[in-house]
Formats: sequence, C-alpha cells, structure tokens
Amino acid sequence: MMSYVPLSASVETPTVDEILRAAAAWAWFPRGSEDVRDDLLLVRYPERFGGGVRGSQVTSTRPAAEVLDGALERTRAWGENVFTFWTNPADDPDLEDELQRRGAVHVDTVTVFARPTIGAAVDVPPGVTAEVVRTRDQLREVDAINVPVWEQQPLDEDGLDAEFAELTAGLSTGEGFRVLGRIDGRAVSTGGCTIVDGFTRLWGAATLETDRGRGVYRAVLAERLRESAARGAATALVKGRVSTSAPILARAGFTRYGEERGYRLTL
Repeated sequence: MMSYVPLSASVETPTVDEILRAAAAWAWFPRGSEDVRDDLLLVRYPERFGGGVRGSQVTSTRPAAEVLDGALERTRAWGENVFTFWTNPADDPDLEDELQRRGAVHVDTVTVFARPTIGAAVDVPPGVTAEVVRTRDQLREVDAINVPVWEQQPLDEDGLDAEFAELTAGLSTGEGFRVLGRIDGRAVSTGGCTIVDGFTRLWGAATLETDRGRGVYRAVLAERLRESAARGAATALVKGRVSTSAPILARAGFTRYGEERGYRLTL
C-alpha cells in the first residue's frame, strides 16, 4: 500500500542557502552507470545515453588544474573520450576558468528554479491532459518520446523490465514517479520526479518537437507539482534549459536561484 505524508500549514519555506545546497547535491546515476567521488563526483554514463563521463560537485583543497587533471585521468582510465562538466556556485575550487583555458566547449546552460508545490495554479489548455505512469504500456509511450528528444537508444525488453521495476518501487514508497502528457489522447510529453528531503526534483522533461508550444509541458508540470505535494514534498526544484523550459517555468511561478553551465572536453 502506498503511504504519503500530506503537507501541512506548518511546513517552513526553505532558505535560499537550503535551495542552493539542494540543487548542488542533485546528480543523476543512470541504471548501468559507474561513479567515483574524490575531489569531485564523476559518473560514467552507459552507452544507451551516449556514454562519456559527467563531472560535478567539486570539493577539494587542490588547485583547479589538478582537480581537472584527475578527472580527465579517470575518464581515460574508463576508456571514455568525452568529459562533460556542470558548474555550480557551490564548487570549491571553481573549474570554469580552467575548462575554458583548455578549450572546453560551452554546450548548455540551465537556470536553477524553485517554488512551493502548492499555491499558484499552472494554466493548462483544453484537450491537454497528464497522468502518472503506472503501467508497462505507459512506460513504452514514455520511451517513444525520450528516444528522439534525448537522442538515446530505445529500451529493449530487459531494459523495460528494469525500468518498470524502478518505477513501481518509486510509486510504492512515494519517493518518485513519472508523468505522461497527452494532446487529444496522444502521448507527446513526459517528465519525472524524485523526492529528497522535502524537495521534489523535476527532471527529464521532454516533448516531441512537433507538439511543443501547445501547453502539454505545462500539463506535465502541473501534475508533477500536484502529485509531489500529495507525497509530502513542499518545494519543487528544477533546472530549466535557458533555450526551452526556463521561460515557461518563470511564468509558472518559479523563482530563479542562479545558473549552471555545461562544458565539454573531447580527449
């Protein structure tokens, strides 16, 4: 049986520092990945997600050049030749200047946003719906959206089994879920949530290119806020791409708390 902790009026609004710490602590470990944490967190992504190594969360007394040297050495030891690093204001030392000095390419920027899960409603147009993903068939529809949007490989049957097991586990504990958005019944958008320490991390939002600008992202967002509140998460945290979702999030009542920038080095 699912057990959720409802919100109450006594829930305190997190401070700016708490929001920034929650954003800095956020990392993704895809199924089948490898990771090490020393001067920074390094995650080796599986081939399904394009491979390569992602770095973040720097905490070291060593100079930036030495920290980056260590990260690149580990990348090579893993047999990978692409290293992607995401900056964060909490990094110590900051690697951004050193990455630029070595010719790293700036590949993306996200804005860190947060807002209460309850409060201002998100406007959703007629004909657009959103639902929590609970079945294998819905999960197949999610994958059919993610593959072209994220340019990843489709799930095979074993992958679908593993993904469905993760999905049902998250639903049973109230620690996470996915949402599927539809336009006139057709699945065209999706997004996930992971609930950690009173925050709901909104991740993986994807909408088929031909259906963008029709309000389905807002429907998925509204459903994630509603379901997260039902599971006891008081604050929604999201990293919105400046080029796509950031303007929508700002209009939906999210407050900006800074930026994170992605840099890529090909070895």
